[in-house]
Amino acid sequence: MSFRSIILERKGFEVKFGYSMRSRSQSHSDAIAQDSLVVLDGLKQSCWANMPPELLRDVLMRIEASEDSWPARKHVVACAGVCRSWREIMKEIVKSPQLSGKLTFPISLKQPGPRDSLLQCYIKRNRSNQTYYLFLGLNQASTDEGKFLLSARKCRRATHTDYIISLNCDDVSRGSSTYIGKLRSNFLGTKFTVYDAHPPIYGAKVTKSRSTRLVSLKQVSPRVPAGNYPIAHVSYDLNVLGSRGPRIMQCVMDAIPASAVEPGGVAPTQTQFLHSRIDTSPSIPFFRSKSTRMDNLPTVPLTCQNEGTLVLRNKSPRWHEHLQCWCLNFNGRVTVASVKNFQLVASPKNGVSEQAQENVILQFGKVGKDVFTMDYQYPISAFQAFAICLSSFDTKIACE
Repeated sequence: MSFRSIILERKGFEVKFGYSMRSRSQSHSDAIAQDSLVVLDGLKQSCWANMPPELLRDVLMRIEASEDSWPARKHVVACAGVCRSWREIMKEIVKSPQLSGKLTFPISLKQPGPRDSLLQCYIKRNRSNQTYYLFLGLNQASTDEGKFLLSARKCRRATHTDYIISLNCDDVSRGSSTYIGKLRSNFLGTKFTVYDAHPPIYGAKVTKSRSTRLVSLKQVSPRVPAGNYPIAHVSYDLNVLGSRGPRIMQCVMDAIPASAVEPGGVAPTQTQFLHSRIDTSPSIPFFRSKSTRMDNLPTVPLTCQNEGTLVLRNKSPRWHEHLQCWCLNFNGRVTVASVKNFQLVASPKNGVSEQAQENVILQFGKVGKDVFTMDYQYPISAFQAFAICLSSFDTKIACE
């Protein structure tokens, strides 16, 4: 039975049963109506939530296997939204991006990308309102159509610049329930910090920041205080002499061990959003302070004590005598020369093999007016890759 026929059968059942409910006599309206609602709820649960697990698993596995790309993959997400039992089975069936190479659920954006291949995405910039949109590429030959993934909005401050990152393309603000993190730069645009709005699965301290002040009690969880969790740092070398040349950048991934780039290496993988913004009782006390920290929560390093953090550097371009410009091999994914273009590889500081140092983990480049490609792979996630690419857009007073 196809997914469409399942939905049509469900709709027909609900309509027919609802009609029989309305045909009951008014004399028994109070007692019978209440009992009927219970019966109706029980029947709906028996038809969907209480399906035989073997049959349900077989149906969902066939749907997941057949809908392997967007937009048809929306049916997989629809199945996960039917009820809790369907959702739990779907979470078991749908593999993480590193195994399947697919972005299915929102949490997939926080999970490492596929191994041994780059996941192709692109970014569109809207200069009028300083917003950026990340899309999953559905067609390698065109960037006109794609699956929306993330959005970001640039917010200039007196001493720094923030890029607010959201799951919603229309509501990009820290007060939104779809806010998942931000990128913050210093005044010169040479140093950036990537913050995650949700506490990592391995624990982290929330940093001192004005943004940790609470907007309202309804936005804070009593279990996890709201705050900024630093997960990566991006830095650009100063160019005080003004000599023309490619940018030199370095990324320190606080949440990823250096061994993750080696064959068989493992990077932390989030399986669900640990929300720090859910409705709470107003009786719980909260304090407005710049120095709010998670000192009462278990704090462990972002990576193991005996392992260093992953350091990425931009791949050095070569000078092309005939073209009179710096060149990198993007394998056809970048077509317009720009100082923003870069490829990130593992730094020799990690002590990894030479082969691991040549493997491109993230590449970003211009293909048209306000259109850029973004390709990434294991061990970084789409959220981390998007934040790093946003740093390339920012004005760098002392780098150019």
